[in-house]
Amino acid sequence: MTDLKVMSSPKHVDIAITGKCNLACQYCFYADEMVARTNLPTERWLSFFEELGQLGVMTVCLTGGEVFTRPDLFELIDGVIANRMRYSLLSNGTMITEATLEEFAIGKRRQRLDSIQISVDGSSAEVHDLSRPKSFKRALRGLKLLRERGYPVTVRVTINRHNVNDLENVAHLLLEEVGLTSFGTNEAYACGATDRTEGNIILTPDQRQKAMQVLMRLSEQYDQRIQATAGPLILAQELKTMDEMLASGLTSRPGRGTLSACGGVFSKLAVHHDGTIVPCHVLSTLNLGTIGIDNLQDVWLNHPTMKALRQRRTIPLSSLETCQDCAYQGFCTGGCPGGAVYFNGDFNTRSPMECYRILRGEDPFLNLSENVNSRIIDE
Repeated sequence: MTDLKVMSSPKHVDIAITGKCNLACQYCFYADEMVARTNLPTERWLSFFEELGQLGVMTVCLTGGEVFTRPDLFELIDGVIANRMRYSLLSNGTMITEATLEEFAIGKRRQRLDSIQISVDGSSAEVHDLSRPKSFKRALRGLKLLRERGYPVTVRVTINRHNVNDLENVAHLLLEEVGLTSFGTNEAYACGATDRTEGNIILTPDQRQKAMQVLMRLSEQYDQRIQATAGPLILAQELKTMDEMLASGLTSRPGRGTLSACGGVFSKLAVHHDGTIVPCHVLSTLNLGTIGIDNLQDVWLNHPTMKALRQRRTIPLSSLETCQDCAYQGFCTGGCPGGAVYFNGDFNTRSPMECYRILRGEDPFLNLSENVNSRIIDE
């Protein structure tokens, strides 16, 4: 087994400080399987932040649940700052008010804030609220308030069956009406232990193709102000690059051809609201230990699951039955290990959500265009 160089501690930690949320979004595993877990008390989190500071962790992202449901949120933020870290927040935006922003003005809370990400899943209440019940007006109010006060605010649009036909309107709202410099997109993704395909939320193959085409056009129309690191837009961009390279006679790209999609395991960890350590929140079922009980640096450097996840990038796609004769393997990274775990029960396999052959209906193992696998295309 090849030894891969790993830094002595993670640079970044994603922390779900609460399992409580004032919404119940259809695609969120925190809206179902995580609610039975108990939130850690303030003292446990503050002690953990001290451990992170001693390890030299640079940034944390506080998420949930909904972070603003915790009455001690700003005490926790102060704990992050006291341990020489910067922070960002993920929020649905509905609880952000003028009084909230007054709290950020205290001490170094605003200076150490990298960003507040707000989730917007439609251009109107009729669309947004199908995914995020009864929240559009409050989310937009919170977003506009942050924007008006000059806060570093970002927006993430999670594309799903409810909003796939609303993308042009969403772009107009966020880039022209609200005046954001950019916004990010991804898609409702299979993760956790619950079968989210049963809720008619994950895109069908035809809907994903439509989203890819529309987002590519909108990204060009708005001078690349629509961004993505996962989901339909990045898939469309990757396919375009691959086709251009194939047309020029190239058969591969540097760094491709192995299960190398996930770089996160080389730079960050995540923690659930009950203190469970996981590789990331998409790999939410891979328990690595518990904060305050297990030494985080030891988990980072030595846990067998972390080592195995890092070793994925040494596994050539040509060794996988599903990929060994694929003409695209020289351009492929195998996709997110979270998708591989969810669909196959094994992170050392491809994720069907990002497979180029599946996207084009060319896969001999799973032809989505013929509705073979109901778990992915559930109508």
